[in-house]
Amino acid sequence: MAVFQEYAQHDGLGLAALVRQGEVSSDELVAAAFDAIARLNPDLNAVIHTMEAHAEAVLRDGPADGPFHGVPFLAKDLMVSYAGIPTGGACRLTDGFTRDYDSDLVTRFKASGIVTIGKTNTPELGMNASAEPVLTGPTHNPWKRGLTAGGSSGGSAAAVAAGIVPMAHANDGGGSTRIPATCCHLIGLKQTRGRNPAGPDYGEIWGGLVSEHIVSRSVRDTAAMLDCTAGPAVGDPYFAPPPERPFLQEVGRDPGRLRIAVTDVAASGDPVHQDCKRAVAETARVLASLGHDVEEAAPDYDAAGFAAAFVTIMAAHCATFMEDMAAQMARPLDNDTLERVNLWVLEEGRGSTSRDYCRALYELNRICRQVGPFFETYDVLVTPGTATPPPPLGFLFADNPGNEVWERMRAFTPFTHIYNGTGQPAMSVPPLPPRPTFPIWECRSLPSPRRSRPTR
Repeated sequence: MAVFQEYAQHDGLGLAALVRQGEVSSDELVAAAFDAIARLNPDLNAVIHTMEAHAEAVLRDGPADGPFHGVPFLAKDLMVSYAGIPTGGACRLTDGFTRDYDSDLVTRFKASGIVTIGKTNTPELGMNASAEPVLTGPTHNPWKRGLTAGGSSGGSAAAVAAGIVPMAHANDGGGSTRIPATCCHLIGLKQTRGRNPAGPDYGEIWGGLVSEHIVSRSVRDTAAMLDCTAGPAVGDPYFAPPPERPFLQEVGRDPGRLRIAVTDVAASGDPVHQDCKRAVAETARVLASLGHDVEEAAPDYDAAGFAAAFVTIMAAHCATFMEDMAAQMARPLDNDTLERVNLWVLEEGRGSTSRDYCRALYELNRICRQVGPFFETYDVLVTPGTATPPPPLGFLFADNPGNEVWERMRAFTPFTHIYNGTGQPAMSVPPLPPRPTFPIWECRSLPSPRRSRPTR
């Protein structure tokens, strides 16, 4: 194989192959990733904590012998726990919160062979479509500084798009994987409900609305990591049916002639930017040219009823979490610890009764039954990822009045959260034609590591 030229030009499986073939060591990959953080992160603010000691320990003992052996990785600073390492959710209320055990998903990430080198920025407690929290500051879009990288997995998406790591942890409660993937030109999969475990702290998060996976630069990395993480853990309340074959084997497999619906109309009635409409139209033309049956169509469902039920369920869970954290961290619930949008969510949750919650679940079931039959006719639905291109930082700043920010978020992301409700898989993919491999504002190559034997 040719001399290893540029760390950032490879996806995760590509880097692992170089390690196995002796072209580079996992130590050198991790060193290149830390160097990338040092040089790029001051412009991005994508990584808010580095984990040098953890990475050194993994390299000393040897990364697990999985498909991503020795590949640098970043974890979103939300939900999942690494034993002894704080998971603060970019929030003053929970800053420093630490568990003494790994989450089930982290255990599986580690078994894939990755080396986690740090934590990525997120909106406060994930409650925004833009990663610009008061505590840790805004993450910039690597394609154009000053624009949002999306949220809530904005730090992960910015780091992957900039080439710091080939993939990073993400989670998705209303589009929080797919929105930043759309903003940063990445692959972002919200997998089928119950596909990845949420334990041991949760059986399901937000009543099953939330799923966790990664953002990446290649479909094959997304599929291969799902092969590593999918399946139930002991105690899970339910799980998705196992696939017929490994997900990685589906990449490049002939899907046959698909029935594909396309729409650029938001069910909420929110306006959609012409650039987003053009991306859908171009994708439809490409799919038709590949021989698929493509037509304009969309599910007909009660978007207002769904939005109301979603807020009730989400707010009840979030208010409970905030109150529990306030007691555990001995901190107040006020604007010194929470942004205004989270104070608004707190009050929404406190204002709901158990009967309101049950009615929201009934409403969610009713709307899922409206959406489901659509996919008995169509195999795929293509929509924009967001209703507009990435807005400037500040437009979605969550310490502005809470309900105002919520309305802006809803208008920016009207296409994503329905699939958190139905539990169906949904994926953001970059539009055609392809853009350059890495952001235009950062063209410098990362250092070329020396050749050496791979680590254990």
